[in-house]
Amino acid sequence: MSDLRPADFETADYRSVLRRLTTLDEEAAGLRAEAVSWHDGRVAAADDAVHKADEALKAAHRAVAEAQRELEEVDARASGLWAEYVHKAGRPAERFGVTKPEPVVPRQRDGKDARDYLDEVATKVKYTAPARPLTFAVKVLFGVFGFAGGLAGAAAYQVLRQTGGSQTGTWRDALPVIALLVLLACPVLSVVAAKRVADRRRAPMDASTIATVLVTGLITAGLVLAAVRSSK
Repeated sequence: MSDLRPADFETADYRSVLRRLTTLDEEAAGLRAEAVSWHDGRVAAADDAVHKADEALKAAHRAVAEAQRELEEVDARASGLWAEYVHKAGRPAERFGVTKPEPVVPRQRDGKDARDYLDEVATKVKYTAPARPLTFAVKVLFGVFGFAGGLAGAAAYQVLRQTGGSQTGTWRDALPVIALLVLLACPVLSVVAAKRVADRRRAPMDASTIATVLVTGLITAGLVLAAVRSSK
C-alpha cells in the first residue's frame, strides 16, 4: 500500500498515483461491501423482528378469541346452574334475582379456575338433602288439613244448598250441583295444601298419607252434614 498523501501528488510520478488510486478504489469497494453487508444484516434483523411481532400478534388474537370463547362457556354454564338452583330452591333464591348475580373475584385464590368453581357449584346444586321421616306431629298436621278441608266443604255445601232453594228457572238451580262439587273439592284442596307443607319440610308424602288426608276430609264433611241434618 502506498504512503502517498494528497500533498505528495504534485511531486509523485504517474505510477505512484495510479497505484494509489487503485488502492483507494479497493478500499472503497471494501467499505461498500461492508456497508451493504451491514445494511443487509439490519434489514434481516428488522424482518425477523417484524415476523416475530406478527406471530406474537396472531398468538394474542388467538388467546383473546379463546378467552372470549371460554368466557361465553363459563357464563352460559353459570346461568344454567343459577336457573337450576332458583328452580330447586324456590322463593328463597329469587330474592337474589331471577338472573345470575354478577361475578366476583374469590378472596382465596388457590390456583382454581372458573371451571373448578363451577364444578363445586354444580355438586352443591345437585345435592339433595335426605328426606325427613314422618313424625307424629307431621301426621297430626296432615290430619288437621283433612279435618279443615272437610269443615270448609261442609260449610260451603250448606251455604250453596240454602242459596239454591227451590226451582226458580235461573242459575240458582245449578247451585246444588255446584255445592256437591265444592264439597268434594275442599278435601282435595286440603291434600294440595298438605303437599306444599310436606315439600317445605322435605317430608315424604306417599299415597297412603294422601289417602289419609283425603279420607279424613270426606269423613269430616259427612259427619258435619249428618249432624246438621239431624239437628233440624
